[in-house]
Amino acid sequence: MTFSVLRTVDAWWVRTPAGAARIDTAATTTRELLADRAAIAAAAESTDIVAVESLSLVSPVTAPCRVVAQMTNFASHVKDSGMDPETVPLTFFRKTSGSISGPDDDVVRPAHVRLLDYEVEIGLVFGREMPVGSVIGAESLADYIAGLVVTNDISARDVQLPKTQFYEAKSYPTFTPVGPALVLLDADELKRFTDLRLRLWVNGEVRQDMTVADMIYRPVQTLRELTRFQRMDAGDLLLTGTPIGTAISAPPKAVQFIADLLPPSVKWKMFFQGQAKNPKYLKDGDVVEAAIGTDDGAIDLGRQRTVVRYAR
Repeated sequence: MTFSVLRTVDAWWVRTPAGAARIDTAATTTRELLADRAAIAAAAESTDIVAVESLSLVSPVTAPCRVVAQMTNFASHVKDSGMDPETVPLTFFRKTSGSISGPDDDVVRPAHVRLLDYEVEIGLVFGREMPVGSVIGAESLADYIAGLVVTNDISARDVQLPKTQFYEAKSYPTFTPVGPALVLLDADELKRFTDLRLRLWVNGEVRQDMTVADMIYRPVQTLRELTRFQRMDAGDLLLTGTPIGTAISAPPKAVQFIADLLPPSVKWKMFFQGQAKNPKYLKDGDVVEAAIGTDDGAIDLGRQRTVVRYAR
């Protein structure tokens, strides 16, 4: 049975058809809450309800935790990046959990960043420990993955690309909006993972709209690879990649070929001069909305709304 868990600064809640019911739990972390399933189920039956709109929601995934992410994991995004989906490897990177923010919090662009990008992604939240060497199969996936969340992998492209690393460029505070809900799924519901549609809007304009059918490496294969070297614990978060539609896009192959002949400093200067003319990068005051769910509404992870603010 699906439970949509919400969090405020001082409490946990379950969303019901009538509103939100407070969970009677001493849990202060996502890990602790996932160990108190009885309290979640009891709250779902409560008649003591408040309006969801009256709650000031924060991320349902608490920090500190591990935040692991997959790179170039949608075929459309891989092609748009100038690569071949048939040969792109399953690749991971890390983000700091200090980058996690709430579903309605501002996204703050640091003063030195110029090219701020967005990536709507499905977040997998672990419900139990996955030690290195764990055996992962389709039948055991639900033993490890408790639920799903909407995430936005905010990226400082002008930091990421010249440094050829992701950690700093994707780890500034507010660079991982999470929520509004942590949707807990059972094994049968988790089988509908491929039916999920990811959508993102900037100022009401659709920028990303694609189903998981476009995903290259799906959760079972991903966890099999991850468990070769990385332990995950209850409450940890795995971001699973984004589809086409981000602000950044690879230049034509002829331009790439010529640029590769230039010294790195010259190449990046030319690239960023061109990217500075791209109107899709996020600007001060932009409203970014992200939503994930099945088209029939059976699984709905909710919709987050964040506003971009420039640090002064």
